[in-house]
Amino acid sequence: MKKPLNVVEKILSAHLVEGDPATDAEIGIRIDQTLTQDATGTMAYLQFESMGVPRVKTDLSVSYVDHNTVQIGYENADDHDFLQSIAKKYGVVFSKCGNGICHQLHLERFGKPGTTLLGSDSHTPTGGGIGQVAIGAGGIDIAVAMAGGAFHIPTPKVRAIFLKNRLRKGVSAKDVILTVLKKFGTKGNVGWIFEYCGPGVATLDVPSRATIANMGAELGVTTSVFPSDAVTKQFLVAQGRGKDFVKLVADPGSEYDDAFEIDLAKVEPLAAAPHSPGNVVTVKSMRGKKVNQILIGSCTNSSYRDIRTVALYLKGKHVADDVEVGIACGSRQVVNMLAKDGSLAILHAAGCRMLENACGFCIGAHMSPRTGAVSLRTNNRNFEGRSGTKSAQVYLVSPETAAASALTGKVEVPTKKPVAAVAAPKKFPVDDAMFLYRATAGKGVKGTEIVRGPNIATVPKGEPLAKDLAGVAAIKVGDKITTDHIMPAGARLKFRSNIPQYAKFVFEPCDPTFHDRCLANREKGLANVIVAGESYGQGSSREHAALCPMYLGVKAVIAKSIERIHRANLINFGIVPFTFADPADYDKVAAGDRLELKGLRAAVEGDGTLTVKGPKGTFAVKTALSDREKHLILCGGLLASL
Repeated sequence: MKKPLNVVEKILSAHLVEGDPATDAEIGIRIDQTLTQDATGTMAYLQFESMGVPRVKTDLSVSYVDHNTVQIGYENADDHDFLQSIAKKYGVVFSKCGNGICHQLHLERFGKPGTTLLGSDSHTPTGGGIGQVAIGAGGIDIAVAMAGGAFHIPTPKVRAIFLKNRLRKGVSAKDVILTVLKKFGTKGNVGWIFEYCGPGVATLDVPSRATIANMGAELGVTTSVFPSDAVTKQFLVAQGRGKDFVKLVADPGSEYDDAFEIDLAKVEPLAAAPHSPGNVVTVKSMRGKKVNQILIGSCTNSSYRDIRTVALYLKGKHVADDVEVGIACGSRQVVNMLAKDGSLAILHAAGCRMLENACGFCIGAHMSPRTGAVSLRTNNRNFEGRSGTKSAQVYLVSPETAAASALTGKVEVPTKKPVAAVAAPKKFPVDDAMFLYRATAGKGVKGTEIVRGPNIATVPKGEPLAKDLAGVAAIKVGDKITTDHIMPAGARLKFRSNIPQYAKFVFEPCDPTFHDRCLANREKGLANVIVAGESYGQGSSREHAALCPMYLGVKAVIAKSIERIHRANLINFGIVPFTFADPADYDKVAAGDRLELKGLRAAVEGDGTLTVKGPKGTFAVKTALSDREKHLILCGGLLASL
């Protein structure tokens, strides 16, 4: 008799190409689809190009332009031209600038239940809302997948998030995922997949499920997955993609490694307070707090359901005089629907600024708030300074809370005067005109000339790992250091294709002298070591947070704990991801300390344990590596291993 399987087990078992989940700590899975976006895609395609593969080997690969769409200077526009030409040559579908946000678009037009999706963006798990195992990763992992290679993950544990009853009016999916974040936090969830189940799932439409799966990235889990059921089918049929539907639900009697129950009827409006998505408070506790700016959109909350809900709150009213309100829809499809039902006119008359269908404000690329401002936002991250204004206080809220607060310029509880629920459309208007090269997807066009602007540099390769290492603690940072701390986004992202230039800004928010110090250490023959606290490398999948440090001579990270995607990126670029055997030894190291890592290569080849010698004595570090990961580090990274 076959063992009953949950949804995660069904998808992974159908895609397993390496390892045995019952015995191995790491498994390799086949990837059906990939997505990239412009902030990470240029590097991913440069790496793919260096592999010498004539075309992509996935079922579908899509290149989206949605991050740096404000083209100040030539760099972003040049990258967009590079991405378009390389998509044409190698058989990638290209989504033009202005088409929309990658995760919203992929959900609408390409996501398929039961498939695997790998994306060079940490919020790729949005696809879990439609029944995909969708995982964020570094660009080089996407390049390997496009070339036909397997993607490797730690053998996951699966936690069931059991939903019952239904949400009250004025409460929405954003409040559900904030409830989960309040319970599990932003650290300690590496290696887990969250699977949503129970009768409450049927009360959530696909956009709501996608919101929950999207912001599950802040938990640090590998991904989040919903079943594919009648609600999923209705969404796909409405998108004209009924043929893509596959029923996919957990078998009766299937088992999970852990479970957590949420009574949707008891969920209340919540907010993530500065400066972490895990710093969850009730909206009620904030009621009356003065607000300067409200921004609605991002890949978390930019669906038709979300923006139409905002329009219903604002209908016949006007936003408060002293609050700025901006709205960015997730796709042209959403804009078209809002135009047809009158919502755009409502929002315009209410005094809202209509922003481009792009990531924009979420990554600090525009709409930075004024000094010391309180900004309510419906996106997924509120890391310090991510908005572009370090002194700003950014709160993450639902569209309902944002809309209710816009009317008074103060935080309001949206359940006080809720609006009617937005029904799932029976038919979405489909316009795929801004998806290019669909006819040549998977084939490519021979003879296509790749456009390379002067900001596009070659990808540096690492060097084989040394037998011993004489190093220096080039920087010491605390807990919850994000990839935004390591590699600032916003205006700096325009240098993403030029590693020597972008590397000048490594750790700029923490210590602007880091770059110069690393180069000075390297000239002295000393390797650079990063020392960090808990949950190092939170946030974006941006592989530059490993690639640029590698370029500066960083050979090892020693932290209390390291997040999954960043750990994988470190390994991909030949940097050893150590953790303190005893977290208390973090206090034995200071910035500038000389460190001896004698027997480093032997430690990586062996069980991963090493004794480090510093000015305050010795301390033990460890790293648990698979044979594949050992090989990559010993070679100096993935590209160097090819």
